[in-house]
Amino acid sequence: MAQTTKYVIKYKLNGERRFEFAQLENGTAEEAKAALDKLHGQSEDVISEISVSKAL
Repeated sequence: MAQTTKYVIKYKLNGERRFEFAQLENGTAEEAKAALDKLHGQSEDVISEISVSKAL
C-alpha cells in the first residue's frame, strides 16, 4: 500500500466555499478532484476552484 498524507482540499461546490480532509498520495489537484468525485458521487453538483495543501 502506498504512503498517504493527510491533506485539506478547499473548493467550491455550486459556488459555495467548502473544505474536506482526505488521505492522498501526492496531493495533486487531479487526485483531489477524484476524491471529491467519490465523496459527492455522480451528482449534478459543480466542483470548482480546487486547492490542496497539507493538513496541519
